[in-house]
Amino acid sequence: MPMGPAELADRLGRWSAGRGPLYLLLAARLRRLVDEGELPAGTALPPDRTLASTLAVGRGTVVAAYEQLSLEGRIVRRRGSGTRVAGPSRPGPRETTNAPVFLHLLEPQDDDVILLACAAPASPPPTLLTAYERALPRLATMTSGIGYHPSGHWQLRGAVADHYTRRGVRTDPEQVLITNGGQQALSLLARAFVQPGGAVVVEAPTYPGALEAFREHAASLETLPVGLDGFEARVRSCGRRPELAYLVSTHHNPTGSVLPSLARRRLAAAAAAADVPLVDDEVLAHLAFPGQDVPPPLAAFGDAVISVGSLSKSVWGGLRVGWIRAERSVINRLARLRAVHDLGGDFSAQLAAIELLPQLETLCQDSAADRQARHDHLHAELARRLPQWQVPTVTGGHTLWVRLPRGDGDSFAQTALRHGVAVLPGSGLDAAGGSGEFIRIHFCAAPDTLTEAVHRLATAWHTYGGEPGRNIPGPRAMAI
Repeated sequence: MPMGPAELADRLGRWSAGRGPLYLLLAARLRRLVDEGELPAGTALPPDRTLASTLAVGRGTVVAAYEQLSLEGRIVRRRGSGTRVAGPSRPGPRETTNAPVFLHLLEPQDDDVILLACAAPASPPPTLLTAYERALPRLATMTSGIGYHPSGHWQLRGAVADHYTRRGVRTDPEQVLITNGGQQALSLLARAFVQPGGAVVVEAPTYPGALEAFREHAASLETLPVGLDGFEARVRSCGRRPELAYLVSTHHNPTGSVLPSLARRRLAAAAAAADVPLVDDEVLAHLAFPGQDVPPPLAAFGDAVISVGSLSKSVWGGLRVGWIRAERSVINRLARLRAVHDLGGDFSAQLAAIELLPQLETLCQDSAADRQARHDHLHAELARRLPQWQVPTVTGGHTLWVRLPRGDGDSFAQTALRHGVAVLPGSGLDAAGGSGEFIRIHFCAAPDTLTEAVHRLATAWHTYGGEPGRNIPGPRAMAI
């Protein structure tokens, strides 16, 4: 199968962040991908011009990199038949992710690149340290039990259940499964509900980690606008019942929108009538700015709604504690699937989470003013240095959904990388193939870091061709 230029650019990761000529950096990253089997023998690579446009470099950079690998025998270049990885085409190892949101995490963290691509609190708060201090003595007193809890520690399941009950959704501990963060929750749900080729309805755009979880199980992704507007009509008009529907109803990732109560009620009713499991990703639900009210959880409008939550966005990214709230039959099935993979989560982290859950709403309220201040600071810096960018404000969450006035997010993200900032191109968040003119950036970093990031982005935009009148090819032109 040919490797598309955007897909290859994603797999290259932060290839240009090192030292030395660009063609050598590009050749080095391509060499690694070939040697590790990420580019299997026989894979057709993009033409010089197409890849150069996507990477926002001169054609000579790609030509020189390809020639270097050709001399090494790693690729074969023939006039009229293009460029391929050397060796006979054969089934390679199972394909891994090419989502930048994950690949950035695999890169070295000492390359001076400001990461505006992966949104989460940047450091553990004092409350987390206090929670561990309270939890560890309890761990020291344990004299029985091997610590394997595929469904999660029973006290933590109870704490999550109480958390939902306080929010108006009566929940029993047996309706809760504890996971290693929200991402594992999505992967388990995909494994439980999605058959190869089965339809999964998602928003366009949406959280890229969810798209990857569904793609891993060969789902057929069908898109609707943010909020799954038109879901009822889609179910009526299509003979094939979706196996799952997924949305981020509160502080949507990436747009920041919040689904109104009436729309929640209608969506939950439509999903129940069509017998489609409806997954509501609530990982960002508690991150409202001061004075901003949010509707009740989607689960308050339908018993069959499956809720996913996590402490990674509201407390700290390194606290890998999440959960799934659903009907007991669903939780029991998920627990059996989860047991095969890891037997249960980190026990000490769950003990700390037991301390944190009762005060989660208060913790998020206490940090709300700081989060809004960072949002306002980033928005003001972008307006000052990049006034031609369209940057709507949000009322909570972690991210801004930025529309570029020209060009496309994929090639601009490459230019931004060479200026020391990592952003997410919008195309990777849109299963419909749209959103090419967008990028996603977060405002979790400290204000001085955000200031420096915008300075680098402005320099990158000038280099990219952000001046009025400069003709930058759009996504369609670059795909030729």
